[in-house]
Amino acid sequence: MKVLAFDTTLEACSAALWQGGQVLAVERQHIVRGHAEALMPMVESVMAEAGFEYDALDLIAVTRGPGTFTGLRIGLAAARGLGLVCARPVLGLTSLEALAAGVPAGDESLFVAIDARRGEVYGQAFDASLVPLCEPFARSPAAAAEAIPEGPALVLGSGAALIRETQAGEWQRLRFSPGNEQPDAAVVAARAAALAAAGGLPEVPPAPLYLRQPDARLP
Repeated sequence: MKVLAFDTTLEACSAALWQGGQVLAVERQHIVRGHAEALMPMVESVMAEAGFEYDALDLIAVTRGPGTFTGLRIGLAAARGLGLVCARPVLGLTSLEALAAGVPAGDESLFVAIDARRGEVYGQAFDASLVPLCEPFARSPAAAAEAIPEGPALVLGSGAALIRETQAGEWQRLRFSPGNEQPDAAVVAARAAALAAAGGLPEVPPAPLYLRQPDARLP
């Protein structure tokens, strides 16, 4: 299976081409703004490096949020457009699952926390096999910490430091990862291929996952 994947949900932009268990090409940039201008040249670059035409693709994968409102819409619009033009299915992964999937397999549970600003984190817990243990949510760090699974757990993402501040008495059972703050398109591609192989290809394009109202308001 040939999978083109990309991510624009947070403070990075990445694109990757995956086939048969390996990443053939990948590009990454750490950017706060400018995802719309950066994404398609990166997609063209990985396609050219892999030597594929768009009609050779089997699946397009994209992160669908939570994240920045503009960023996730850019990625979803590009994925839907390519899927329509190429007549290929589009599979959406949450940015929380994409971050969890980037952790090497182990025995501990995972808790992903993304700094959502305004005193909140986007969060979700997973078991060691990446099965979700709760629905994605937006809460204060203290309230989010209540969703950390019992037993050994790894807390990761840009909100991990905020969670750590609420867990002074739990450090013996919790590990906090200083990295893993941005979804990686290479991970998204591999995870999407595994999900498609296990459950078939999606028939409906992915919808954005916002979790809260936008900061912008009409006057």
